[in-house]
Amino acid sequence: MHNLSHHLKDAPVSAWIGILIVIFYAVLALGAPFFAPFAESASVGKQYMPWASPHYLGTDALGRDVLSRLIYGARNTVGIALVTTALAFTLGATFGLLAATIGGWFDAISSRVVDVLMAIPPLIFALLILTITGTSVIALILVIAILDSTRVFRLSRAVAQGILTMDYIEVARMRGEGMFWLIRKEVLPNAAAPLIAEFGLRFCFVFLFISALSFLGLGIQPPTADWGGMVRESAKLISFANFATFQTATFGLAPLLPAGAIALLTIGVNLVVDWVLHMSSGLKE
Repeated sequence: MHNLSHHLKDAPVSAWIGILIVIFYAVLALGAPFFAPFAESASVGKQYMPWASPHYLGTDALGRDVLSRLIYGARNTVGIALVTTALAFTLGATFGLLAATIGGWFDAISSRVVDVLMAIPPLIFALLILTITGTSVIALILVIAILDSTRVFRLSRAVAQGILTMDYIEVARMRGEGMFWLIRKEVLPNAAAPLIAEFGLRFCFVFLFISALSFLGLGIQPPTADWGGMVRESAKLISFANFATFQTATFGLAPLLPAGAIALLTIGVNLVVDWVLHMSSGLKE
């Protein structure tokens, strides 16, 4: 805790901006039912109402409050992306560390399976599998987690292989320490910094991937609020935008609201990841 407070005290402005953005999204996602003025899928007015009280960002084509759907979209999109990234890391890091530590046939077979999966374009593969299995949340999480775990496998395996050549690993083996002890006590603590930074980057990729699938209609399904789906639903309004009046000008801004929410969270997470990478590298300003 003392080290964390010390690092936070010395954190640059960019890191603090990223931390505040991430905290803002986390609070918004956790408190969505309290912050949203209306229910997630309730039709509370006429379609495309202007930005005015009580609909501060207007309504959509079904008369649902846009601000409420943006807030619930934070909970749905970010929550599913976080669960997917955690599952991808559990699978990828576990098999990557085991492959590096065991070696031999296990390493060879695991690496070839990962090579095959990485050779297939992830978006095309996800579209194919989700078309076959259906677009449930469980299927979405499993497909993206398996695809993304291949990247985590490659990183964790490479990092672990570098650590396993160190002298203290040989000393531990000579003492008779087992494989799982080596992974838990020696490999994982020394690989933590790059893996934590990679978790942030993977979260961004998964988050954007889910939004892209939702934009294509194979991600989080209506009436569940999702930022990628909201961009798709409001994209057609751009052609009706007219900046002569405020009411018609908001038509052009409608798809930019969820897109801006996606971009802002991505920037915030990347700022935090850059800071973590800088700390783990040991470099000084």
